[in-house]
Amino acid sequence: MTKKIDAVGFTLEKKQSEMIENKLKRISYADDLIIDLIMKIKHDKAYSFDTTVNFKWGLVAHVSSDDYDFGAALNKTMDLLDNKINKEKEKIQEPKQ
Repeated sequence: MTKKIDAVGFTLEKKQSEMIENKLKRISYADDLIIDLIMKIKHDKAYSFDTTVNFKWGLVAHVSSDDYDFGAALNKTMDLLDNKINKEKEKIQEPKQ
């Protein structure tokens, strides 16, 4: 899985980058299912995370969340992303009848 993380309008601090890397380990079970993950983070009054995941079978999934706290916005994004990946993983593993 290729990861691309862009901060728009601000510079990510080292602590924030490390936090993102640690949280992305949560979806490492899907490394073989995902081609790339693109995360754009904007900061105006709140932090806004827009994440796109490209799966190997051509599906593109998009999740977004925002919060005034960086960590809370990241956690919301990771919860949504984990749920989305699990749903898609279950779909492809279900036997066709």
